[in-house]
Amino acid sequence: MADTANPFFTPSTLPYQLPPFAEIRDEHYLPAFERGMEEQLAEVDAIVRTEEPTTFENTMLPLERSGQILQRVAEVFFNKSSSDSTDFTNALEEEIAPRLAAHQDAIRLNPALSARIADLHARLDELGLDDESRYLVERYHTEFTLAGAGLDDADKERLREYNQRLSTLTTRFEKNLLADTNELAVVFDTAEELAGLGEGELSAAAQAAADRGLDGKYVVTLVLPTGHPWLADLTGRSSRERIMTASRARGTHGGEHDTRDLVLEITRLRAERARLLGFDTHAAYVTADQTARTPEAVADMLGRLAPAAARNARAEQADLQRLMPEGQTVEAWDWAHLTGAVRAEKYDVDFAAMRPYFEAERVLHDGVFYAATRLYGITFAERPDLVAYHPDARVFEVRNEDGSELGLYILDLYTRDSKRGGAWMNPLISQSSLLGYPTVVVNNLNVPKPAAGEPTLLTYDETNTLFHEFGHALHGLFARVTYPKFAGTNVFRDFVEFPSQVNEMWMLWPEILENYAVHHVTGERMPQELVDKLHAAESFNEGFATSEYLAAALLDQEWHRITADDTVDDVAAFEAAALERVGLDNPAVPPRYASTYFAHTFSGGYDAGYYSYIWSEVLDADTVEWFRENGGLTRENGDRFRSRLLGVGGSKDPLEAYRDFRGRDAQLEPLLKRRGLDR
Repeated sequence: MADTANPFFTPSTLPYQLPPFAEIRDEHYLPAFERGMEEQLAEVDAIVRTEEPTTFENTMLPLERSGQILQRVAEVFFNKSSSDSTDFTNALEEEIAPRLAAHQDAIRLNPALSARIADLHARLDELGLDDESRYLVERYHTEFTLAGAGLDDADKERLREYNQRLSTLTTRFEKNLLADTNELAVVFDTAEELAGLGEGELSAAAQAAADRGLDGKYVVTLVLPTGHPWLADLTGRSSRERIMTASRARGTHGGEHDTRDLVLEITRLRAERARLLGFDTHAAYVTADQTARTPEAVADMLGRLAPAAARNARAEQADLQRLMPEGQTVEAWDWAHLTGAVRAEKYDVDFAAMRPYFEAERVLHDGVFYAATRLYGITFAERPDLVAYHPDARVFEVRNEDGSELGLYILDLYTRDSKRGGAWMNPLISQSSLLGYPTVVVNNLNVPKPAAGEPTLLTYDETNTLFHEFGHALHGLFARVTYPKFAGTNVFRDFVEFPSQVNEMWMLWPEILENYAVHHVTGERMPQELVDKLHAAESFNEGFATSEYLAAALLDQEWHRITADDTVDDVAAFEAAALERVGLDNPAVPPRYASTYFAHTFSGGYDAGYYSYIWSEVLDADTVEWFRENGGLTRENGDRFRSRLLGVGGSKDPLEAYRDFRGRDAQLEPLLKRRGLDR
């Protein structure tokens, strides 16, 4: 294919090198992947064939410049496959995933290349490199070593087989889960069955039904976590049970979309691969290159939190039980609904009453963007002239206070059957001065889309999620690095959630809340009394929230602490035993994700790493204390946080960057207080 015929073969000429989505066709992807891999292997071959002595300039710099076509097509394709999948993208992803795994192995297991990197690493003190360049050598050396560079040829071949098979299985897990999630969406015949929902929610359910050709009915699509946000409002217990039962059934009811065999094979192969690489377990392999360093450190922290969380959840459950009719016990599908009643009783807080104050446009512009402007001085302007990958995706240009260009931000807010569950951030173009690249980042959420003309009213949790995901976007936008390897959010997995969790803080910060929490009909601001009650109830139900999260995090660890000699053949039995061992086997408090729909760990790159949310929250809670101690939402504080943490990307050890910002290591106490675990 001629260069002019494939938009991936050359850099985009659009502002910020935004991919030319209007020109991209399905037939462009595979040729771009193939040429991209071929070109990068040729670039690596040129590095190792040079007869000159190994230097940073003839090894690391061309390595960092390599693979630009592949990077362009991969960022666009994998964003599309997760946010707007089709039969074509599903088929191509299954085909290309093992080929990409083999391609990566061809680079990381190249003995001549790893020898050159090892040589540079051994002479680091003699090279006179700046800090970022020195860290680049260190990171490559560590990653190549962990990837198996030191294995003999036979073991390298076994490793390649593991990697390719695992890439196929994890891709299949994601596709099966999406298909099963769509198939298990719950159909209701009448609006009465959905009593308790607001007009916007009913409109979204009716629209979801119409989109499936079920005019006159109502469809409740499932979200990625076990619990559905509408369970809090639905008054009909049987309707709540239907939704919860469908959610928990994903991947377990036989047929082509069952994920249980995938879970078993994935975990077995990961354990075997870990042993090949010199580790007892996959968890040990993963944490060796994270800030945690060992699974024992993870287990120690989670183990300190689990008993108190389980104890608090049992106390909360007893409080809920008094609201149940005689002869009935609190079930998982009752929890959110009863919690709302108890919250209203104890604190007079009604989350449903808040939704009219969380109109999506107002939250975005006068909340999320406004907080970023006050803290960092950046500004946002929508660019309707720039075409994104889907009609619902909107493009915003972001500039620094002095008017200089910062990047593009794309928001894709609404759910659809072609989008995987959850919420996330993706880069499309990642800044690096070596390549002269700018920044383009995407936030994806799954907010139900109301019918045309109806306002989009966010739930409390959806508002929080938008602030959270925008924290990832800021991390991607602010990072200013030399090398592509350190661009944006390319940091340790158990640190990546830290900036996003900090950004959640601004949702309820007084100056921010009063600016966006405005009734979408009356224009009145959210009453201060309601805000005060909300703050008073901040640690309410944290036993449940912490327990459901920890159950998933510990389950992830258990699956990845099995050894290559262990035999597991029953997913449900393994899960039940794992939860029982840590005291989190309360049926009324199921894990946030059960094994069969645990996308984070079986297809999302968080394998043995789901603990990172609460690991990062230690830093987050400690950072919130710092902001409060230093005057809160000020430009001076924002500039410090941006320059010392967000702006360094992955070019510095994250804990070292945190110490540079905070002046010390993070302390656990603020997290314990936040989650009500200090009593």
